[in-house]
Amino acid sequence: MLKGIPAAPGIVVGKAFVFGKEDLDVAPIDITEDQVPLEISRFEDALIQTRQEIIALQKKIAADMGSEHGEVFDAHLLVLEDRMLIEEVISRVKKEKLNIDYIFSQVLKRYAHVFSKIEDEYLKERISDINDVGRRILRNLLGRMRKGLAELEDEVVVVAHDLSPSDTASMHKNRVKGFITDIGGKTSHTAIMAKSLEIPAVVGLEIATEQIKNGDIVIVDGASGTVIVSPDADTLKKYQVQEEKLKGQTETLAAIRNLPAQTTDGRHVTLAANIEFPDEIPSVLEHGADGVGLYRTEYFYMNRKDLPVEDEQFEAYKNLATTFGDKPVIVRTLDLGGDKFISQFNLPKEMSPFMGWRAIRFCLGRPDIFKTQLRAILRASVFGNLKIMFPMISGVEELRRAKEMVEEAKKELKGRGIAYNAGIEIGAMIEVPSAALTSDVLAREVGFFSIGTNDLIQYALAVDRTNEKIAYLYEPTHPAVLRLVKNVVEAGHRANIWVGMCGEMSSEPSLAILLLGLGLDEFSMPSASLLEIKNVIRAISYETAKKIAEEALGLATGQEVNTFLTSRLKDLLPQMYGN
Repeated sequence: MLKGIPAAPGIVVGKAFVFGKEDLDVAPIDITEDQVPLEISRFEDALIQTRQEIIALQKKIAADMGSEHGEVFDAHLLVLEDRMLIEEVISRVKKEKLNIDYIFSQVLKRYAHVFSKIEDEYLKERISDINDVGRRILRNLLGRMRKGLAELEDEVVVVAHDLSPSDTASMHKNRVKGFITDIGGKTSHTAIMAKSLEIPAVVGLEIATEQIKNGDIVIVDGASGTVIVSPDADTLKKYQVQEEKLKGQTETLAAIRNLPAQTTDGRHVTLAANIEFPDEIPSVLEHGADGVGLYRTEYFYMNRKDLPVEDEQFEAYKNLATTFGDKPVIVRTLDLGGDKFISQFNLPKEMSPFMGWRAIRFCLGRPDIFKTQLRAILRASVFGNLKIMFPMISGVEELRRAKEMVEEAKKELKGRGIAYNAGIEIGAMIEVPSAALTSDVLAREVGFFSIGTNDLIQYALAVDRTNEKIAYLYEPTHPAVLRLVKNVVEAGHRANIWVGMCGEMSSEPSLAILLLGLGLDEFSMPSASLLEIKNVIRAISYETAKKIAEEALGLATGQEVNTFLTSRLKDLLPQMYGN
Protein backbone atom coordinates (compact mmCIF):
# COMPACT_ATOMS: atom_id res chain seq x y z
CA MET A 1 0.00 0.00 0.00
CA LEU A 2 1.38 3.41 -1.03
CA LYS A 3 0.15 6.74 0.33
CA GLY A 4 0.27 9.94 -1.69
CA ILE A 5 -1.61 13.18 -2.23
CA PRO A 6 -5.26 12.94 -3.35
CA ALA A 7 -5.48 14.68 -6.72
CA ALA A 8 -8.89 13.64 -8.11
CA PRO A 9 -11.55 11.52 -6.36
CA GLY A 10 -12.86 8.11 -7.38
CA ILE A 11 -11.86 4.45 -7.21
CA VAL A 12 -10.45 2.48 -10.10
CA VAL A 13 -8.97 -1.00 -10.46
CA GLY A 14 -6.83 -1.69 -13.50
CA LYS A 15 -3.59 -2.82 -15.12
CA ALA A 16 -0.59 -0.56 -14.68
CA PHE A 17 1.08 1.03 -17.66
CA VAL A 18 4.43 2.43 -16.56
CA PHE A 19 5.00 5.50 -18.67
CA GLY A 20 8.75 5.53 -18.04
CA LYS A 21 11.23 8.32 -18.20
CA GLU A 22 12.88 8.64 -21.59
CA ASP A 23 16.55 7.93 -21.89
CA LEU A 24 17.59 11.21 -23.44
CA ASP A 25 21.12 11.26 -22.06
CA VAL A 26 23.46 12.59 -24.73
CA ALA A 27 27.19 11.99 -24.91
CA PRO A 28 29.54 14.91 -25.65
CA ILE A 29 31.13 14.87 -29.10
CA ASP A 30 33.90 17.22 -30.13
CA ILE A 31 33.16 19.37 -33.19
CA THR A 32 35.34 21.59 -35.33
CA GLU A 33 35.01 25.33 -35.80
CA ASP A 34 33.52 24.69 -39.25
CA GLN A 35 30.77 22.51 -37.75
CA VAL A 36 29.53 25.16 -35.28
CA PRO A 37 27.18 26.93 -37.75
CA LEU A 38 25.68 23.54 -38.73
CA GLU A 39 25.02 22.67 -35.06
CA ILE A 40 23.38 26.05 -34.46
CA SER A 41 21.24 25.53 -37.56
CA ARG A 42 20.13 22.11 -36.22
CA PHE A 43 19.16 23.76 -32.95
CA GLU A 44 17.12 26.47 -34.70
CA ASP A 45 15.34 23.84 -36.82
CA ALA A 46 14.51 21.85 -33.68
CA LEU A 47 13.06 24.99 -32.04
CA ILE A 48 10.86 25.67 -35.08
CA GLN A 49 9.70 22.03 -35.24
CA THR A 50 8.94 22.00 -31.51
CA ARG A 51 6.95 25.23 -31.79
CA GLN A 52 4.87 23.76 -34.63
CA GLU A 53 4.20 20.61 -32.57
CA ILE A 54 3.08 22.58 -29.51
CA ILE A 55 0.80 24.90 -31.52
CA ALA A 56 -0.79 21.88 -33.23
CA LEU A 57 -1.31 20.16 -29.87
CA GLN A 58 -2.68 23.36 -28.37
CA LYS A 59 -5.27 23.67 -31.15
CA LYS A 60 -6.29 20.00 -30.80
CA ILE A 61 -6.70 20.22 -27.01
CA ALA A 62 -8.62 23.50 -27.28
CA ALA A 63 -10.98 21.95 -29.84
CA ASP A 64 -11.46 18.71 -27.88
CA MET A 65 -11.60 20.04 -24.33
CA GLY A 66 -12.06 23.81 -24.46
CA SER A 67 -9.82 26.83 -24.93
CA GLU A 68 -8.95 27.02 -21.23
CA HIS A 69 -7.09 23.70 -21.49
CA GLY A 70 -5.21 24.86 -24.57
CA GLU A 71 -3.95 27.86 -22.62
CA VAL A 72 -1.77 25.50 -20.56
CA PHE A 73 0.64 25.46 -23.50
CA ASP A 74 1.16 29.23 -23.55
CA ALA A 75 3.84 28.68 -20.90
CA HIS A 76 5.53 26.11 -23.16
CA LEU A 77 5.69 28.56 -26.04
CA LEU A 78 7.25 31.14 -23.73
CA VAL A 79 10.02 28.68 -22.85
CA LEU A 80 10.78 28.34 -26.57
CA GLU A 81 11.16 32.11 -26.80
CA ASP A 82 13.44 32.42 -23.75
CA ARG A 83 16.38 34.36 -25.23
CA MET A 84 18.59 33.72 -22.20
CA LEU A 85 18.26 29.97 -22.64
CA ILE A 86 18.77 30.07 -26.42
CA GLU A 87 21.74 32.42 -26.25
CA GLU A 88 23.36 30.38 -23.48
CA VAL A 89 23.17 27.24 -25.65
CA ILE A 90 24.60 28.98 -28.73
CA SER A 91 27.32 30.70 -26.72
CA ARG A 92 28.45 27.44 -25.10
CA VAL A 93 28.56 25.61 -28.45
CA LYS A 94 30.82 28.31 -29.85
CA LYS A 95 33.03 28.28 -26.78
CA GLU A 96 33.19 24.57 -25.91
CA LYS A 97 33.06 23.12 -29.45
CA LEU A 98 30.72 20.28 -28.44
CA ASN A 99 27.61 18.90 -30.15
CA ILE A 100 24.48 21.04 -29.74
CA ASP A 101 22.26 18.27 -28.32
CA TYR A 102 24.75 17.62 -25.50
CA ILE A 103 25.10 21.35 -24.72
CA PHE A 104 21.33 21.80 -24.72
CA SER A 105 20.80 18.81 -22.40
CA GLN A 106 23.30 20.30 -19.93
CA VAL A 107 21.67 23.73 -20.00
CA LEU A 108 18.28 22.09 -19.51
CA LYS A 109 19.55 20.18 -16.46
CA ARG A 110 20.92 23.40 -15.00
CA TYR A 111 17.59 25.19 -15.42
CA ALA A 112 15.74 22.25 -13.84
CA HIS A 113 18.18 22.23 -10.91
CA VAL A 114 17.69 25.97 -10.31
CA PHE A 115 13.88 25.63 -10.32
CA SER A 116 13.98 22.60 -8.02
CA LYS A 117 15.66 24.75 -5.35
CA ILE A 118 12.96 27.42 -5.39
CA GLU A 119 10.89 27.29 -2.20
CA ASP A 120 7.74 28.71 -3.78
CA GLU A 121 5.75 25.53 -4.50
CA TYR A 122 3.85 27.05 -7.42
CA LEU A 123 7.04 28.16 -9.19
CA LYS A 124 8.76 24.89 -8.36
CA GLU A 125 5.98 22.93 -10.05
CA ARG A 126 6.55 24.91 -13.27
CA ILE A 127 9.68 22.81 -13.74
CA SER A 128 7.38 20.42 -15.59
CA ASP A 129 6.88 23.07 -18.32
CA ILE A 130 10.63 23.42 -18.82
CA ASN A 131 11.22 19.66 -18.82
CA ASP A 132 8.34 19.01 -21.21
CA VAL A 133 9.53 21.54 -23.77
CA GLY A 134 13.15 20.51 -23.27
CA ARG A 135 12.40 16.85 -23.95
CA ARG A 136 10.53 17.80 -27.12
CA ILE A 137 13.47 19.84 -28.38
CA LEU A 138 15.92 17.02 -27.55
CA ARG A 139 13.78 14.44 -29.35
CA ASN A 140 13.73 16.66 -32.42
CA LEU A 141 17.49 17.18 -32.23
CA LEU A 142 18.05 13.43 -31.93
CA GLY A 143 15.40 12.48 -34.50
CA ARG A 144 13.49 10.29 -32.04
CA MET A 145 9.74 9.66 -31.81
CA ARG A 146 7.85 8.94 -28.62
CA LYS A 147 4.64 7.01 -28.26
CA GLY A 148 2.18 9.22 -26.42
CA LEU A 149 -0.72 8.41 -24.13
CA ALA A 150 -3.16 9.29 -26.92
CA GLU A 151 -2.05 6.11 -28.71
CA LEU A 152 -2.96 3.69 -25.92
CA GLU A 153 -4.91 0.66 -27.14
CA ASP A 154 -5.95 -0.87 -23.79
CA GLU A 155 -7.60 0.48 -20.66
CA VAL A 156 -4.85 1.18 -18.14
CA VAL A 157 -3.82 3.00 -15.00
CA VAL A 158 -0.92 5.22 -16.01
CA VAL A 159 2.08 5.20 -13.66
CA ALA A 160 4.74 7.87 -14.19
CA HIS A 161 7.45 9.77 -12.40
CA ASP A 162 5.68 12.87 -13.64
CA LEU A 163 3.16 13.65 -16.35
CA SER A 164 3.74 16.76 -18.38
CA PRO A 165 0.78 18.98 -19.30
CA SER A 166 0.95 17.72 -22.88
CA ASP A 167 1.01 14.09 -21.70
CA THR A 168 -2.02 14.61 -19.48
CA ALA A 169 -4.00 16.70 -21.93
CA SER A 170 -3.53 14.29 -24.80
CA MET A 171 -4.50 11.08 -23.04
CA HIS A 172 -7.63 9.32 -24.17
CA LYS A 173 -10.18 9.51 -21.36
CA ASN A 174 -11.77 6.19 -22.35
CA ARG A 175 -8.43 4.36 -22.16
CA VAL A 176 -6.85 5.99 -19.12
CA LYS A 177 -8.85 4.80 -16.12
CA GLY A 178 -6.66 6.61 -13.59
CA PHE A 179 -3.11 7.73 -12.99
CA ILE A 180 -0.48 8.04 -10.30
CA THR A 181 2.81 9.92 -10.19
CA ASP A 182 5.95 10.02 -8.06
CA ILE A 183 5.96 13.80 -7.84
CA GLY A 184 3.47 16.66 -8.02
CA GLY A 185 1.04 18.42 -5.72
CA LYS A 186 -2.58 19.49 -5.65
CA THR A 187 -1.75 22.62 -7.62
CA SER A 188 0.14 20.91 -10.43
CA HIS A 189 -1.22 20.90 -13.99
CA THR A 190 -1.57 17.13 -13.63
CA ALA A 191 -3.88 17.39 -10.64
CA ILE A 192 -5.95 20.17 -12.20
CA MET A 193 -6.41 18.22 -15.42
CA ALA A 194 -7.31 15.04 -13.51
CA LYS A 195 -10.13 16.84 -11.71
CA SER A 196 -11.37 18.33 -14.95
CA LEU A 197 -11.39 14.93 -16.67
CA GLU A 198 -12.80 13.31 -13.50
CA ILE A 199 -10.15 10.57 -13.65
CA PRO A 200 -9.13 9.17 -10.23
CA ALA A 201 -5.57 10.26 -9.51
CA VAL A 202 -2.97 10.19 -6.75
CA VAL A 203 0.24 12.24 -6.97
CA GLY A 204 3.36 12.68 -4.84
CA LEU A 205 3.85 8.93 -4.20
CA GLU A 206 7.67 9.28 -4.50
CA ILE A 207 8.40 5.60 -5.26
CA ALA A 208 5.50 4.50 -7.44
CA THR A 209 7.63 3.90 -10.53
CA GLU A 210 10.06 1.81 -8.44
CA GLN A 211 7.36 -0.34 -6.86
CA ILE A 212 5.02 -0.88 -9.81
CA LYS A 213 5.71 -2.88 -12.98
CA ASN A 214 3.90 -2.98 -16.31
CA GLY A 215 0.85 -5.22 -16.05
CA ASP A 216 0.57 -5.11 -12.25
CA ILE A 217 -2.98 -4.84 -10.98
CA VAL A 218 -3.33 -1.59 -9.04
CA ILE A 219 -6.12 0.02 -7.08
CA VAL A 220 -6.29 3.82 -7.10
CA ASP A 221 -8.37 5.55 -4.43
CA GLY A 222 -8.22 9.18 -5.46
CA ALA A 223 -10.23 10.42 -2.49
CA SER A 224 -7.87 9.07 0.18
CA GLY A 225 -4.62 9.22 -1.79
CA THR A 226 -4.14 5.44 -1.48
CA VAL A 227 -2.66 3.10 -4.08
CA ILE A 228 -2.63 -0.68 -3.55
CA VAL A 229 -0.24 -2.70 -5.70
CA SER A 230 -0.94 -6.38 -6.56
CA PRO A 231 -3.83 -6.68 -4.07
CA ASP A 232 -4.85 -10.05 -2.68
CA ALA A 233 -8.13 -11.59 -3.81
CA ASP A 234 -10.18 -10.28 -0.89
CA THR A 235 -8.89 -6.70 -1.23
CA LEU A 236 -9.39 -6.79 -4.99
CA LYS A 237 -12.95 -8.00 -4.63
CA LYS A 238 -13.68 -5.36 -2.00
CA TYR A 239 -12.49 -2.50 -4.23
CA GLN A 240 -14.09 -3.91 -7.36
CA VAL A 241 -17.40 -3.91 -5.51
CA GLN A 242 -16.76 -0.31 -4.44
CA GLU A 243 -15.84 0.66 -7.99
CA GLU A 244 -19.07 -0.80 -9.40
CA LYS A 245 -21.03 0.76 -6.57
CA LEU A 246 -19.57 4.18 -7.38
CA LYS A 247 -20.53 3.77 -11.06
CA GLY A 248 -24.10 2.94 -10.09
CA GLN A 249 -24.22 5.84 -7.64
CA THR A 250 -22.98 8.23 -10.32
CA GLU A 251 -25.89 7.23 -12.56
CA THR A 252 -28.35 7.60 -9.68
CA LEU A 253 -27.02 11.04 -8.77
CA ALA A 254 -27.09 12.27 -12.38
CA ALA A 255 -30.88 11.92 -12.29
CA ILE A 256 -31.21 14.65 -9.64
CA ARG A 257 -28.89 17.15 -11.33
CA ASN A 258 -31.67 19.60 -12.22
CA LEU A 259 -33.77 19.07 -9.10
CA PRO A 260 -33.64 21.57 -6.20
CA ALA A 261 -31.63 20.94 -3.02
CA GLN A 262 -34.76 20.71 -0.91
CA THR A 263 -35.69 18.60 2.12
CA THR A 264 -38.76 16.38 2.17
CA ASP A 265 -40.61 19.02 4.21
CA GLY A 266 -39.75 21.91 1.91
CA ARG A 267 -36.62 23.62 3.30
CA HIS A 268 -34.41 24.78 0.42
CA VAL A 269 -30.65 25.27 0.70
CA THR A 270 -28.13 26.61 -1.82
CA LEU A 271 -25.51 24.22 -3.18
CA ALA A 272 -22.55 26.10 -4.63
CA ALA A 273 -19.06 25.17 -5.81
CA ASN A 274 -15.55 26.10 -4.70
CA ILE A 275 -13.28 26.94 -7.61
CA GLU A 276 -9.78 28.27 -8.13
CA PHE A 277 -9.07 27.96 -11.85
CA PRO A 278 -11.18 28.80 -14.92
CA ASP A 279 -10.64 25.16 -15.99
CA GLU A 280 -13.10 24.11 -13.28
CA ILE A 281 -16.10 26.11 -14.56
CA PRO A 282 -17.39 23.42 -16.99
CA SER A 283 -17.47 20.87 -14.15
CA VAL A 284 -19.39 23.32 -11.93
CA LEU A 285 -22.04 23.79 -14.62
CA GLU A 286 -22.17 20.08 -15.40
CA HIS A 287 -22.91 19.21 -11.76
CA GLY A 288 -25.77 21.68 -11.53
CA ALA A 289 -24.34 24.13 -8.98
CA ASP A 290 -26.51 27.02 -7.79
CA GLY A 291 -23.49 29.30 -8.15
CA VAL A 292 -19.96 29.72 -6.85
CA GLY A 293 -19.64 29.89 -3.08
CA LEU A 294 -15.88 30.41 -3.05
CA TYR A 295 -13.78 31.74 -5.89
CA ARG A 296 -10.16 31.65 -4.78
CA THR A 297 -8.25 34.42 -6.52
CA GLU A 298 -4.67 33.53 -5.56
CA TYR A 299 -4.03 31.83 -8.92
CA PHE A 300 -3.80 35.29 -10.58
CA TYR A 301 -0.58 35.83 -8.67
CA MET A 302 0.96 32.39 -9.20
CA ASN A 303 3.59 31.34 -11.70
CA ARG A 304 4.55 34.85 -12.76
CA LYS A 305 7.13 37.54 -12.03
CA ASP A 306 4.81 40.54 -12.25
CA LEU A 307 1.61 41.50 -10.46
CA PRO A 308 -1.72 41.11 -12.29
CA VAL A 309 -3.04 44.47 -13.45
CA GLU A 310 -6.59 45.66 -12.93
CA ASP A 311 -7.75 45.03 -16.51
CA GLU A 312 -6.48 41.42 -16.48
CA GLN A 313 -8.37 40.68 -13.28
CA PHE A 314 -11.45 42.50 -14.52
CA GLU A 315 -11.63 40.32 -17.64
CA ALA A 316 -11.45 37.14 -15.56
CA TYR A 317 -14.13 38.29 -13.11
CA LYS A 318 -16.30 39.54 -15.97
CA ASN A 319 -16.07 36.12 -17.67
CA LEU A 320 -17.13 34.45 -14.44
CA ALA A 321 -20.02 36.87 -13.91
CA THR A 322 -21.39 36.50 -17.43
CA THR A 323 -20.99 32.70 -17.35
CA PHE A 324 -23.15 32.34 -14.23
CA GLY A 325 -25.59 35.16 -14.96
CA ASP A 326 -28.03 35.64 -12.08
CA LYS A 327 -26.43 32.86 -10.03
CA PRO A 328 -24.29 34.22 -7.17
CA VAL A 329 -20.50 34.16 -7.46
CA ILE A 330 -18.61 34.90 -4.24
CA VAL A 331 -15.14 36.26 -4.94
CA ARG A 332 -12.81 35.82 -2.00
CA THR A 333 -10.21 38.54 -1.92
CA LEU A 334 -6.53 37.61 -2.02
CA ASP A 335 -5.64 35.01 0.63
CA LEU A 336 -1.87 34.64 0.63
CA GLY A 337 0.31 33.34 3.43
CA GLY A 338 -0.04 30.17 5.49
CA ASP A 339 0.75 27.45 2.95
CA LYS A 340 0.46 29.81 -0.06
CA PHE A 341 3.51 31.95 -0.74
CA ILE A 342 4.34 34.07 -3.77
CA SER A 343 7.99 34.92 -4.29
CA GLN A 344 7.54 38.44 -5.67
CA PHE A 345 5.84 39.67 -2.49
CA ASN A 346 8.86 38.80 -0.34
CA LEU A 347 6.64 37.66 2.48
CA PRO A 348 8.69 37.24 5.66
CA LYS A 349 9.59 33.75 6.83
CA GLU A 350 7.52 33.18 9.94
CA MET A 351 7.61 30.55 12.66
CA SER A 352 3.82 30.24 12.49
CA PRO A 353 2.84 31.26 8.93
CA PHE A 354 -0.80 30.18 9.35
CA MET A 355 -1.12 32.79 12.10
CA GLY A 356 1.12 35.40 10.50
CA TRP A 357 0.91 38.20 7.94
CA ARG A 358 -1.60 36.64 5.60
CA ALA A 359 -5.03 37.01 3.98
CA ILE A 360 -6.85 40.22 5.04
CA ARG A 361 -3.86 41.27 7.15
CA PHE A 362 -1.63 41.23 4.07
CA CYS A 363 -4.26 43.05 1.97
CA LEU A 364 -4.70 45.82 4.52
CA GLY A 365 -0.93 46.15 4.69
CA ARG A 366 -0.70 46.43 0.88
CA PRO A 367 -3.62 48.69 -0.10
CA ASP A 368 -2.11 49.18 -3.57
CA ILE A 369 -2.54 45.46 -4.35
CA PHE A 370 -5.84 45.17 -2.47
CA LYS A 371 -7.58 48.11 -4.13
CA THR A 372 -6.47 46.99 -7.59
CA GLN A 373 -8.33 43.75 -6.97
CA LEU A 374 -11.36 45.47 -5.45
CA ARG A 375 -11.70 47.82 -8.43
CA ALA A 376 -11.53 44.87 -10.82
CA ILE A 377 -14.27 43.01 -8.91
CA LEU A 378 -16.47 46.11 -8.73
CA ARG A 379 -16.12 46.76 -12.47
CA ALA A 380 -17.14 43.17 -13.24
CA SER A 381 -20.08 43.30 -10.80
CA VAL A 382 -22.34 44.97 -13.38
CA PHE A 383 -22.12 41.86 -15.60
CA GLY A 384 -23.58 39.37 -13.09
CA ASN A 385 -24.25 38.60 -9.45
CA LEU A 386 -20.79 38.99 -7.90
CA LYS A 387 -20.24 39.27 -4.16
CA ILE A 388 -17.08 40.17 -2.21
CA MET A 389 -15.82 38.08 0.71
CA PHE A 390 -12.94 38.89 3.04
CA PRO A 391 -10.82 36.00 4.39
CA MET A 392 -9.47 35.49 7.92
CA ILE A 393 -11.40 38.26 9.62
CA SER A 394 -10.52 38.15 13.32
CA GLY A 395 -12.48 41.14 14.57
CA VAL A 396 -14.76 44.02 13.65
CA GLU A 397 -11.88 46.54 13.28
CA GLU A 398 -10.38 44.56 10.37
CA LEU A 399 -13.77 44.17 8.76
CA ARG A 400 -14.51 47.89 8.95
CA ARG A 401 -11.10 48.78 7.48
CA ALA A 402 -11.67 46.35 4.61
CA LYS A 403 -15.09 47.85 3.92
CA GLU A 404 -13.54 51.33 3.90
CA MET A 405 -11.16 50.11 1.20
CA VAL A 406 -14.16 49.00 -0.86
CA GLU A 407 -15.69 52.47 -0.52
CA GLU A 408 -12.40 54.06 -1.59
CA ALA A 409 -12.28 51.78 -4.63
CA LYS A 410 -15.86 52.80 -5.52
CA LYS A 411 -14.95 56.48 -5.33
CA GLU A 412 -11.93 55.93 -7.57
CA LEU A 413 -14.09 54.19 -10.18
CA LYS A 414 -16.74 56.87 -9.95
CA GLY A 415 -14.05 59.47 -10.57
CA ARG A 416 -13.01 57.58 -13.69
CA GLY A 417 -16.60 57.36 -14.87
CA ILE A 418 -16.65 53.56 -14.69
CA ALA A 419 -19.86 51.69 -13.77
CA TYR A 420 -20.09 49.28 -10.82
CA ASN A 421 -22.76 47.74 -8.63
CA ALA A 422 -23.03 50.23 -5.77
CA GLY A 423 -25.00 47.72 -3.71
CA ILE A 424 -22.62 44.76 -4.11
CA GLU A 425 -23.03 42.37 -1.20
CA ILE A 426 -20.08 41.98 1.16
CA GLY A 427 -19.45 39.01 3.40
CA ALA A 428 -16.90 37.66 5.85
CA MET A 429 -15.26 34.27 6.11
CA ILE A 430 -15.52 32.96 9.63
CA GLU A 431 -12.37 30.87 10.09
CA VAL A 432 -10.82 32.32 13.25
CA PRO A 433 -12.27 31.40 16.68
CA SER A 434 -12.39 35.07 17.71
CA ALA A 435 -14.65 35.77 14.73
CA ALA A 436 -16.86 32.78 15.52
CA LEU A 437 -17.22 33.91 19.14
CA THR A 438 -18.03 37.51 18.17
CA SER A 439 -20.11 36.63 15.14
CA ASP A 440 -23.08 38.51 16.65
CA VAL A 441 -21.06 41.74 16.35
CA LEU A 442 -19.68 40.94 12.89
CA ALA A 443 -23.14 40.04 11.58
CA ARG A 444 -24.23 43.69 11.88
CA GLU A 445 -21.50 44.68 9.40
CA VAL A 446 -22.03 42.26 6.47
CA GLY A 447 -24.61 40.66 4.21
CA PHE A 448 -23.52 37.06 4.78
CA PHE A 449 -21.11 34.71 6.52
CA SER A 450 -19.23 31.77 5.00
CA ILE A 451 -17.62 29.44 7.51
CA GLY A 452 -14.13 28.33 6.47
CA THR A 453 -13.85 25.15 8.49
CA ASN A 454 -10.40 24.10 7.21
CA ASP A 455 -8.74 26.89 9.18
CA LEU A 456 -11.38 27.18 11.90
CA ILE A 457 -10.75 23.57 12.95
CA GLN A 458 -6.98 23.90 13.05
CA TYR A 459 -7.12 27.15 15.01
CA ALA A 460 -9.76 25.93 17.45
CA LEU A 461 -7.98 22.62 18.13
CA ALA A 462 -4.38 23.90 17.83
CA VAL A 463 -3.68 21.36 15.08
CA ASP A 464 -1.53 22.17 12.05
CA ARG A 465 -3.54 20.56 9.26
CA THR A 466 -0.39 20.07 7.17
CA ASN A 467 1.43 18.06 9.87
CA GLU A 468 0.91 14.34 9.31
CA LYS A 469 2.14 13.50 12.84
CA ILE A 470 -0.88 15.11 14.46
CA ALA A 471 -3.41 14.58 11.68
CA TYR A 472 -5.45 12.33 13.98
CA LEU A 473 -6.27 15.37 16.14
CA TYR A 474 -7.84 17.24 13.23
CA GLU A 475 -11.50 16.46 13.99
CA PRO A 476 -14.33 18.26 12.17
CA THR A 477 -16.76 16.56 14.57
CA HIS A 478 -15.02 17.77 17.73
CA PRO A 479 -17.71 19.21 20.06
CA ALA A 480 -15.83 22.54 20.23
CA VAL A 481 -15.98 22.90 16.44
CA LEU A 482 -19.67 22.03 16.32
CA ARG A 483 -20.45 24.61 19.00
CA LEU A 484 -18.56 27.30 17.11
CA VAL A 485 -20.48 26.48 13.92
CA LYS A 486 -23.78 26.54 15.77
CA ASN A 487 -22.92 29.91 17.31
CA VAL A 488 -22.10 31.44 13.91
CA VAL A 489 -25.28 30.17 12.25
CA GLU A 490 -27.49 31.40 15.08
CA ALA A 491 -25.78 34.81 15.24
CA GLY A 492 -26.20 35.25 11.50
CA HIS A 493 -29.86 34.36 11.55
CA ARG A 494 -30.56 36.70 14.48
CA ALA A 495 -29.12 39.49 12.34
CA ASN A 496 -31.18 38.35 9.32
CA ILE A 497 -28.20 37.39 7.17
CA TRP A 498 -27.62 34.04 5.48
CA VAL A 499 -24.83 31.70 6.55
CA GLY A 500 -22.88 29.35 4.30
CA MET A 501 -19.89 27.07 4.62
CA CYS A 502 -17.02 26.70 2.14
CA GLY A 503 -14.72 24.38 4.10
CA GLU A 504 -14.29 20.66 3.46
CA MET A 505 -16.86 19.85 6.17
CA SER A 506 -19.64 20.88 3.80
CA SER A 507 -18.77 18.12 1.31
CA GLU A 508 -19.06 15.24 3.80
CA PRO A 509 -22.44 13.42 3.47
CA SER A 510 -22.77 12.49 7.16
CA LEU A 511 -21.90 16.03 8.24
CA ALA A 512 -24.40 17.45 5.75
CA ILE A 513 -27.21 16.10 7.94
CA LEU A 514 -25.77 17.84 10.99
CA LEU A 515 -25.13 21.14 9.18
CA LEU A 516 -28.61 21.09 7.68
CA GLY A 517 -30.01 20.55 11.17
CA LEU A 518 -28.00 23.48 12.51
CA GLY A 519 -29.73 25.70 9.94
CA LEU A 520 -26.92 26.23 7.42
CA ASP A 521 -28.29 28.07 4.37
CA GLU A 522 -25.56 27.41 1.81
CA PHE A 523 -23.13 24.55 1.24
CA SER A 524 -20.13 25.23 -1.01
CA MET A 525 -17.75 22.45 -2.05
CA PRO A 526 -15.74 20.89 -4.89
CA SER A 527 -18.15 20.41 -7.78
CA ALA A 528 -17.70 16.61 -7.82
CA SER A 529 -19.39 16.43 -4.37
CA LEU A 530 -22.46 18.52 -5.21
CA LEU A 531 -24.84 15.78 -6.32
CA GLU A 532 -23.96 13.51 -3.42
CA ILE A 533 -24.78 16.25 -0.91
CA LYS A 534 -27.95 17.14 -2.81
CA ASN A 535 -29.03 13.51 -2.59
CA VAL A 536 -28.65 13.54 1.19
CA ILE A 537 -30.59 16.78 1.60
CA ARG A 538 -33.43 15.56 -0.61
CA ALA A 539 -33.71 12.34 1.44
CA ILE A 540 -34.37 13.88 4.87
CA SER A 541 -36.78 16.30 6.49
CA TYR A 542 -35.51 19.46 8.11
CA GLU A 543 -37.26 18.55 11.35
CA THR A 544 -35.47 15.19 11.48
CA ALA A 545 -32.12 16.84 10.71
CA LYS A 546 -32.66 19.31 13.59
CA LYS A 547 -33.26 16.44 16.02
CA ILE A 548 -30.15 14.61 14.81
CA ALA A 549 -28.08 17.81 15.20
CA GLU A 550 -29.38 18.36 18.72
CA GLU A 551 -28.48 14.80 19.71
CA ALA A 552 -25.02 15.08 18.13
CA LEU A 553 -24.29 18.28 20.05
CA GLY A 554 -24.93 16.40 23.28
CA LEU A 555 -22.18 13.84 22.65
CA ALA A 556 -18.82 14.11 24.42
CA THR A 557 -16.24 13.30 21.74
CA GLY A 558 -15.66 13.77 18.05
CA GLN A 559 -15.52 10.01 17.54
CA GLU A 560 -18.91 9.56 19.19
CA VAL A 561 -20.36 12.25 16.91
CA ASN A 562 -18.79 10.67 13.83
CA THR A 563 -20.08 7.20 14.68
CA PHE A 564 -23.56 8.54 15.41
CA LEU A 565 -23.80 10.56 12.18
CA THR A 566 -22.43 7.71 10.05
CA SER A 567 -25.10 5.43 11.50
CA ARG A 568 -27.87 7.95 10.75
CA LEU A 569 -26.59 8.34 7.18
CA LYS A 570 -26.70 4.57 6.61
CA ASP A 571 -30.25 4.47 7.97
CA LEU A 572 -31.24 7.33 5.69
CA LEU A 573 -29.68 6.00 2.46
CA PRO A 574 -28.88 2.31 3.00
CA GLN A 575 -28.57 1.61 -0.73
CA MET A 576 -25.72 4.12 -1.00
CA TYR A 577 -23.98 4.00 2.38
CA GLY A 578 -24.97 0.63 3.81
CA ASN A 579 -22.43 -2.17 4.05
